Amino acid sequence: MRVFHCDQYVVPLPPGHRFPMEKYRLLRELLLERRVIPPEWLRASVPISREDLERVHTPRYLDSLWTGTLTEAEARRLGFPWSEDLLVRSRASVGGTVGAARASLEDGIAGNLAGGTHHAFPDHGEGYCVFNDIAVAIRVLQAERRIQRAVVVDLDVHQGNGTAAVFEGDDSVFTFSIHGEHNFPFRKQRSSRDVGLPDGVDDRAYLDVLAEHLPEVLEASSADILFYQAGVDPLAEDALGRLSLTHTGMKERDRLVLEAAWHRGIPIVLTLGGGYAKPITATLEAHVGTYETALSVFR
Repeated sequence: MRVFHCDQYVVPLPPGHRFPMEKYRLLRELLLERRVIPPEWLRASVPISREDLERVHTPRYLDSLWTGTLTEAEARRLGFPWSEDLLVRSRASVGGTVGAARASLEDGIAGNLAGGTHHAFPDHGEGYCVFNDIAVAIRVLQAERRIQRAVVVDLDVHQGNGTAAVFEGDDSVFTFSIHGEHNFPFRKQRSSRDVGLPDGVDDRAYLDVLAEHLPEVLEASSADILFYQAGVDPLAEDALGRLSLTHTGMKERDRLVLEAAWHRGIPIVLTLGGGYAKPITATLEAHVGTYETALSVFR
């Protein structure tokens, strides 16, 4: 299983910034320390080209990032101050998802220890998402004629509004989101299928919803590849999640998705998505659990 990483690129953030940038390095180290994955599976992500980003993002938006001319309002909506390091790291994160997508078509599954930046729209970034890595990867694979159809299973607690907007009206990509109805983003976009949950939903209720909808989604999508946005912010410990899933419930969630794809022979791309638990150890444990579950299914 090839696993891509980009934590060699570090983005300087102001003191007290709430985004847990260090989790990417800590996760890679923890996966190695626990021998969940061996070092030879790791691949350094290569920054994506501007040409490939233009398959999804507008030239004006890309110009503002390449030249450092984001307005104050745009930077505030994004959630990050602009820097050259931010641009390079964000390009590498997208490159990791593209690399994992290509690898999954050969091996059945691959992952990116970053990515899942599903709030990025064609003409702007928001919610700590600069570029939409999943959307770019799908467009790259379609342009290379490696796939025709894709399905995005987005189980981050925050709706993938950017991904939904990119593919709205495009029958070749099925977007499926289970998210907190009253959580960010407060103006939702239209996915192919949306399921909004009330605050406080626990393991059983969440898993029942997933089990009800997932088979229909996979049947309707007729997909050549599945992008699994395995956000871990549904955890009860998450500071921004507002749901009440346990680590056991999160692993069962992952197992349901991965086994459903495996039984249908659909290659899987794993991206991380959100995670804002305090302490950060709960977030790391949940991400490790996704990889442990993936390996148990595919072995």
